[in-house]
Amino acid sequence: MSSRPYLTVPTATTELPPGVPYIVANEAAERFSFYGMRAILTIFMTSYLLGPDGQLAPMSDAEASKIYHRFVFGAYLFPLFGGLLADTLLGKYRTIILLSLVYCAGHLALALGETRVYLFTGLTLIAIGAGGIKPCVSAHVGDQFGRLNKHLLERVFGWFYIAINVGAFASTLLTPALLSYFAPTGYGPAIAFGLPGVLMLLATFVFWLGRHRFIHVPAGGMGFLRDVFTQEGAQLIARLGLIYVFVAFFWCLFDQTGSRWVLQAQQMDRTLLPYSFLPGWMQEIDAAQVQAANPALILMLVPLFTYVVYPAVGRIVHLTALRKVAAGMFLAALAFCISAWIEGRITAGEQPHIIWQFWAYVVLTAAEVMVSITCLEFSYTQARPKMKSLVMSLYFLSVAAGNLLASEVNARIESDRWVSEQLAGANYYWFFAALMFAAAVLFIPVALLYKERSYTQDEPDV
Repeated sequence: MSSRPYLTVPTATTELPPGVPYIVANEAAERFSFYGMRAILTIFMTSYLLGPDGQLAPMSDAEASKIYHRFVFGAYLFPLFGGLLADTLLGKYRTIILLSLVYCAGHLALALGETRVYLFTGLTLIAIGAGGIKPCVSAHVGDQFGRLNKHLLERVFGWFYIAINVGAFASTLLTPALLSYFAPTGYGPAIAFGLPGVLMLLATFVFWLGRHRFIHVPAGGMGFLRDVFTQEGAQLIARLGLIYVFVAFFWCLFDQTGSRWVLQAQQMDRTLLPYSFLPGWMQEIDAAQVQAANPALILMLVPLFTYVVYPAVGRIVHLTALRKVAAGMFLAALAFCISAWIEGRITAGEQPHIIWQFWAYVVLTAAEVMVSITCLEFSYTQARPKMKSLVMSLYFLSVAAGNLLASEVNARIESDRWVSEQLAGANYYWFFAALMFAAAVLFIPVALLYKERSYTQDEPDV
């Protein structure tokens, strides 16, 4: 192994940092891994799960939704652990390598067995690994930039998000197909969960290859604690924390594309090309594969918003990061209004075509562009240099909080008859649409009053 010292300070250049391609490639493979596993999780729990005796013992829709959102809650809670570990002790690079191995072990557990023991073991390890590396990878992107090339940061965060969605799109189409194709052999879950594990191992290897091209910002140690416990550090966390409380409601809605929207799609007409000469897999899309609409739309909407929508709107109003987020929240509420309409048709005994859910995906994905990509860059630039992984982890806590809320609502539906009756059918979606709309209205003054401050790794930390 080479003993060359690692770079610790961004190079003085106006060009793209040399470590960025390794980070983007790693992210594409890692996201293939995560979203491939997540795409089939609800279907696996409701259709393939076995009991201790080896007999089929699937979960109910409400229980599967609850478990799904509790897993996502864990995956976005552990960024706090990973961020603290990176900022105080190990640094981002070593934290990512260590927790990626834990991540791989979780995929192995899912591939080895189909009972609840293997399921919960695998999901726990993946939550620790995937969650732990999440704030480090996002902050590691920003660490590569200095004052001279920070103008490229917004563009690279866009590429970073595109890499996420290339991986997500491929895996969301492929893993459900593998699950269905190999199900008659008895190896469907093992193969469908095993492939994401292989991609996670590949992602770890690609990241290791770039070790001598990355900027390795050292762990802050006591400097990290001094930053956090200064008056400015505490005020920064408080200001951003208020923003993240509102962002949590967006994630409560968005991540239901992997639970309730999949279950809704199962009851819709998913015929795509009803021609007799085509093979069956081309005529009807699997309910889990419908989720591929989101990453596919991201690949189209990110450049559209970056080069057309934002410049056009910016000529009319001053378009700050938080104003983008506020607009995205209103769009998320609209997307769930479409889902409520679809559910009303299903409850009435109809079988609406999947194209209606596609339009809901269009609106929700536009909201994601305005909320998620904006928050990634905003969180990094607002954080002081020694606090970047911690601040990124606090942002990811908003995702955890949103999924905890969705999980608890489904837990109440499962256990409380009155709640179950009140949120039956379309009312379930109307409830979340109203919740998101109210949060968006209350967020407007927060967005207008917030004063932004930008930090990069080589600028004075004052």
